[in-house]
Amino acid sequence: MSFTFTVGDRLDGRHGRTGTISTPHGEIRTPAFVPVGTKATVKAVLPETMREIGSQALLANAYHLYLQPGSDIVDEAGGLGAFMNWDGPTFTDSGGFQVLSLGAGFRKVLAMDTAGRAADDVIAEGKERLAHIDDDGVTFKSHLDGSKHRFTPETSMQIQHRLGADIIFAFDECTTLMNTRDYQERSVERTQAWAVRCVAEHRRLTEERADKPYQALFGVVQGAQFEDLRRQSARGLVELGFDGYGIGGALEKDQLGTIVSWVCDELPEDRPRHLLGIGEPDDLFAGIENGADTFDCVSPSRVARTSRVYTVDGQRNLLVAASKRRFEPIDDACDCYTCGHYTVAYLHHLFKAKEYLAATLVTIHNERFIVRLVDRIRDAVGDGSYDALKSEFLGRYYASRS
Repeated sequence: MSFTFTVGDRLDGRHGRTGTISTPHGEIRTPAFVPVGTKATVKAVLPETMREIGSQALLANAYHLYLQPGSDIVDEAGGLGAFMNWDGPTFTDSGGFQVLSLGAGFRKVLAMDTAGRAADDVIAEGKERLAHIDDDGVTFKSHLDGSKHRFTPETSMQIQHRLGADIIFAFDECTTLMNTRDYQERSVERTQAWAVRCVAEHRRLTEERADKPYQALFGVVQGAQFEDLRRQSARGLVELGFDGYGIGGALEKDQLGTIVSWVCDELPEDRPRHLLGIGEPDDLFAGIENGADTFDCVSPSRVARTSRVYTVDGQRNLLVAASKRRFEPIDDACDCYTCGHYTVAYLHHLFKAKEYLAATLVTIHNERFIVRLVDRIRDAVGDGSYDALKSEFLGRYYASRS
């Protein structure tokens, strides 16, 4: 099976739609949430369990797998899916996000305090710069052992081809909201130049590895919070004829939907759009109604390991004293394995006792919660009840904020 995308139902007057992405390892019905298995594993959870909770695809990180175990090892194993015993579609990101996290020391943050901090050379307080960018690529130190490495657009393509994911991303520079307008302009130009090189190397490797399943290449739209730069970036990538498009980089939370809409104004209707690193409920609604088809985010598994759980009434912390004698599921509305078999009191005990099982059970719940939410949104777009679902869900989930 080759790579295709078909559009289904649409939201009236908005970019939102349903669709189907077909890959060599199966279909993805969109909108869809793609859980993150950074190092070829969703932390603490079996791949088989991820399938059982309804995950249609998984995303792994090219940078991390390059460092350990090495993309050559994954290639010899038969590719990412075979290596991790996952038989569905797979994504890998390009390593471009590490340009931000290693170079500036910031995680993916939507609510970044930028007041009076604009600069070309940004570094988070207390962090050491481990990556240095130039027009040809990025030189960085491994966070594992301090060894020096070099990523270029060609290197990223070579690594991702060896990893063998169904959907891969062009190498891009991910800036922060603190970078100046002048730097954002130069970064968009650099990302465009890198995209040209990625397309050329992707074509070369596709011909060289013709015995392998086709890997779809997505370009990544940058431009931070600036409308003209976002549109410029999108138009430049469209000219290169990518299989799909990622929307990445610095995003202001209050502007997320607007930024996605700007980008989707410029992108072709017949190509899928992936919103990188976004997974909170309000952001999912904003992204979907403005045209995003797929999403990935580490948040469900990351917050699970800190004892935080998603419920229809918002996030809750299992370590609070009130959980000690709560002999009921995390969320009566959740159909996950954890809620069907375990109580809050037991999970509270596991976290207090620092048992590994705590992370497993809560990650199962959190991933299922977000996957199911996006499934419900997809169904609502199809049957015309999207606005009612959005109002009902967000009104309850964020009620404690009002």
